[in-house]
Amino acid sequence: MSAELPNPSESAMASRREFLFRGGGGFGALALGYLLGRDGDGARAFGGNVSLRSGQPLAARQPHLSPKAKSVIFLFMEGGPSHLDLFDPKPLLDRLAGQPMPESYGRPITAMGTANNTLMPSRRVWKRRGASDLWVSDWYDQMAAHADDLCVLRSCWADGLNHVGSVCQMCTGDILAGRPALGSWAMYGLGASNENLPAFVVLTDAGEVNGGPKNWSSGFLPAVFQGTQFRNDGAPIFHLAPPKTTGAQQQRSKLDFLAQLNARHAAARDNDSELAARLNSYELAWRMQSAAPETVDLTTESEATRKLYGLDDDVTRKFGTNCLLARRLVERGVRFVQCFSGSGSAWDAHEDLEGNHGRRCRETDRPIAGLLTDLKARGLLDQTLVVWGGEFGRTPFNEKGKGRDHNPWGFSMWMAGGGAKGGTAVGETDELGLRAVKDRIHVHDLHATILHLMGLDHLQLTWQHNGRDERATLNGGELVTQALA
Repeated sequence: MSAELPNPSESAMASRREFLFRGGGGFGALALGYLLGRDGDGARAFGGNVSLRSGQPLAARQPHLSPKAKSVIFLFMEGGPSHLDLFDPKPLLDRLAGQPMPESYGRPITAMGTANNTLMPSRRVWKRRGASDLWVSDWYDQMAAHADDLCVLRSCWADGLNHVGSVCQMCTGDILAGRPALGSWAMYGLGASNENLPAFVVLTDAGEVNGGPKNWSSGFLPAVFQGTQFRNDGAPIFHLAPPKTTGAQQQRSKLDFLAQLNARHAAARDNDSELAARLNSYELAWRMQSAAPETVDLTTESEATRKLYGLDDDVTRKFGTNCLLARRLVERGVRFVQCFSGSGSAWDAHEDLEGNHGRRCRETDRPIAGLLTDLKARGLLDQTLVVWGGEFGRTPFNEKGKGRDHNPWGFSMWMAGGGAKGGTAVGETDELGLRAVKDRIHVHDLHATILHLMGLDHLQLTWQHNGRDERATLNGGELVTQALA
């Protein structure tokens, strides 16, 4: 005989005292959640998400740690600069030039199938620079004057073989599109420190970046945390200036009326981050109409400063302009500036390494040296983390006789200022420069270290997506402690 099912009406019975106890028990937690959310800390401490309903998703928030860097300038050499010809000299490579790679090194599967090609030497002149004796080649002669500020990471490695996935990983942590950019995570964790400018700005100097806007997308974070791309010709931001026939009061009235309509529309659509971002962007655009034109007006800079960045030379003017603009942006509180050199893989030296890298280094050497000089002179380098690198390096064996193939297994990047330990080389590649072999630094480790210097613990910085806590480092990443001052 089966057991009788309980009577639903009887099981639901409870005394008034018990009902009030159960119903009221959660009120304290609701109040605590509100207080934490108001300060922006609840998202990180309790695994929740920053609320957009307050209308202030970019309000400044407390970091997890005492930050060394208030801002980051990421100088992205798109296409893959050759570590073997810039920061990581390999005498054995020169001695074995023209020979096949020794069997002991194995034969990696490369992007262009070149692993059986002969080894190609570096034609660079190498010197030890600064009191720290860091090796830098003659291609970066002016930047080398700052050797004692550089922390060269010689043992970086990544997961992608080709540009689109590798650029995406260096920007977002994953070779597959859809995740938030590192700058978006920084915005989410810290908010904005200037209400009149975007907190995450992207500067390009040539064509379209491989993969396009997905590299500065907010991914599954609310759209308000995406990067803002500035154009490299004409006005940096589209449609910023109002028509000459529209006065400030009229513009303000239009925005207020639009806000009323959007608020009515949003009331029935909770958690619509695209709409929330659009509402926020209208107000930001209104504030930027006075702040942004002043920020991008480089004519206010002295002639000496313009020359420092190379604005007086056709070769260096474009990237120099972006480096100077990056300094002006961080000076005004912008959190994260991603500054691309050679947008569209211009550093991709498959056929003519000497011609390709010689040109790219001439375009960037003087502007980067000028940026470091200027930041230091203004007392900004200590609070600004400058990062240099590409999506991968180049192989020790040749491609088409005079070029080098893609190398994600071992390559160099560097950091300066913002809590990085200057005058230091971290890690090693093997004797031919093919693979990172000592103190290996994955992209996730690099991202964890950048966030740490900004005051964010990459393990505590979470966003709940599809029922799990997501992190900028995909639940991996370790601090590169040797790089910390």
